[in-house]
Amino acid sequence: MNVYALQSALYWQQPERNREYFEALIADCAANLDRRADLVVLPEMFTTGFAMTPETMAEPVTPDSGPTLDWMRRLSAQHNCAITGSVAVKQDDHYFNRLYWVSPEGETHYDKRHLFRMAGEHEHYRAGRERCVVPFRGLRFCLQVCYDLRFPVFSRNRNDYDVLVYVANWPEPRRHAWSSLLVARAIENLSFAIGVNRVGEDGNDIAYSGDSAIIDFKGQPLAQAREHHPEIIFATLEKSELEAFREKFPAMLDADEFDLQI
Repeated sequence: MNVYALQSALYWQQPERNREYFEALIADCAANLDRRADLVVLPEMFTTGFAMTPETMAEPVTPDSGPTLDWMRRLSAQHNCAITGSVAVKQDDHYFNRLYWVSPEGETHYDKRHLFRMAGEHEHYRAGRERCVVPFRGLRFCLQVCYDLRFPVFSRNRNDYDVLVYVANWPEPRRHAWSSLLVARAIENLSFAIGVNRVGEDGNDIAYSGDSAIIDFKGQPLAQAREHHPEIIFATLEKSELEAFREKFPAMLDADEFDLQI
């Protein structure tokens, strides 16, 4: 499984410009014939930046269509890869921070469960209710967004996924927490972890250092982005290596049973 993570600056509340920018980057990933993309991961709210004004910038969508969803469908079919990233959307008079997963084999979405109250996200968006795991080309992906990273119970592996995906706008002052928790989630869940954060400053003058990474099931980095630099990082996720480690070190057999109430 060839994965590209796109650590990027974002044009503040300029969806068309951001889609144009990312379309060129995705084409570059797909053009690498030696490392042809299976999955491309974009940051959180990659069309606008992390904004608390959904009434002026959220995309109106139906369950079947929306400007960015249609764009992702076109690129996924064109490049024969999955594309995932989150977008602010409006559906049925409610706003959601929605992580789309679009591939030639199918599509789904995950609405961010844990809304970042320190920025007032819970006052502007509706929280999701469903955990989302999607199978793709032999691996199973658990979809998460930014602040979800701080809540390990919600992402606990019940032997139902192989890769955690976190898309984020995680500010620079808390970068140590971001990097530490990504490693912790990979180790405790015996899974790969992909964390894609943005760089630059947003329209609220909040700085982001990036620190995007692709991490293996032992907590070791397979790829790491430089801080403060837009950068594409790449890694190949080997399912056979994951399965061999789980067989040798089956910690999941001693995990505590619990019921998750949402």
